[in-house]
Parts: sequence; structure tokens; C-alpha cells
Amino acid sequence: MGRFRGSITKLSRREGINLAETEKVQKYLDRRPYAPGQHGQRRGRGRPSDYSVRLREKQKLARLYGMNEKQFRNLFEEAANVPGVTGTVFLQLLERRLDNVVFRMGFASTRRQARQFVGHGHVLVNGKRVDIPSYRVKIGDEITVSEKSRSMGFIQENMEAQKRRRVSPWIELNPETFSGTFVRLPAREDLALPINENFIIEYYSR
Repeated sequence: MGRFRGSITKLSRREGINLAETEKVQKYLDRRPYAPGQHGQRRGRGRPSDYSVRLREKQKLARLYGMNEKQFRNLFEEAANVPGVTGTVFLQLLERRLDNVVFRMGFASTRRQARQFVGHGHVLVNGKRVDIPSYRVKIGDEITVSEKSRSMGFIQENMEAQKRRRVSPWIELNPETFSGTFVRLPAREDLALPINENFIIEYYSR
């Protein structure tokens, strides 16, 4: 599965969840709660196969975090070899991606924007520039927007918007200094994801 570069709204309608996690996309989904296309409102008749249900769940989670199939499967296989609950470990590894942490801190309005922001070298980890979106953040790492990037219009807008939102409990954020700290791994109950990770485990275990 290659990385999708088209309309995130259409893809969200296809998957039935808000992949961008933005108010704008949610409002659009509320108005059109069915798949896109000429026959979108007629889809879904009949019972989907077990394979289809598990495939869709895998697609939803991969697209939520903006990952291609190879990246996604490799990360799942790593999670499967770590002690603990595989599904929770897998979600924690996804949450530790730098692009996701930048999104969670509110420096970017979407994960797609966060990936681009990191790739362009606007983010520092413990004072050092990191331009790899998949970089794995560790507990205690400080994530900062570079000094020269703080005046960018969309960064200012994102930080103003973030002040009105709840910060993820595993993150400490200081909007005034454009910085935040990854203080702990998220528990499963912290992650309000409309995903059944057990279906994904079953999909890869088939």
C-alpha cells in the first residue's frame, strides 16, 4: 500500500473515521457519513467477510498514521517480539514516531503536515535537528520548534489553536517556548482511537 497523497477527506469517508483528526474533516463526515463516489450511499450491503473486516482495520490504522505497508508491517513485527500486549505495544511504537509526536504537541495541524514539517528540518530533539519523520522518540526527549521556524504563520496559528485543546496526558507542552516533552508511554485507555487492534493482530497472524 503506497502512501496516499490525495484528499484526506475522501479517504476518511472511505474508511469511516476522521483520519486527519481535525474539526473540518469531522464536520464533512457528519454531513456525508457514507463512502465517496457515485454509489457511496449504496455500499455496505451484505455481511463483509472476516478477512475484509480485518483488512479494513489494518488499512484504517496505517492510513491514520500515514504509513506505507512495508513500514507498518515491519513495526508490527517488532511489536510482536516485545514482551507485553502486542496490540498496545504496537500502538505505543506508532505514537513514538516523531511526526506523530509533533502532531500531538500541536506544532502541526495534521500528521501529514507534521511529516513535512519534520522533513524540512524545522524540529529539534534534545537540541539537535532531526529530519526523519519515523525517528523514535524516547521518554524524556524534548521536542522543540527551531528558533527561525517559530515565526512561520501556520506554526503561530497551530499553537494558538492548541491552547484551546486538551494536551495528550503523556506529553508536557510549553506553548510559550514552542517545546514539549514526551514524559511517558501512553496507556491503551489514553488513546481514543476507533480501532480494534486485535483484528490487525489476526490479520497478520493468518
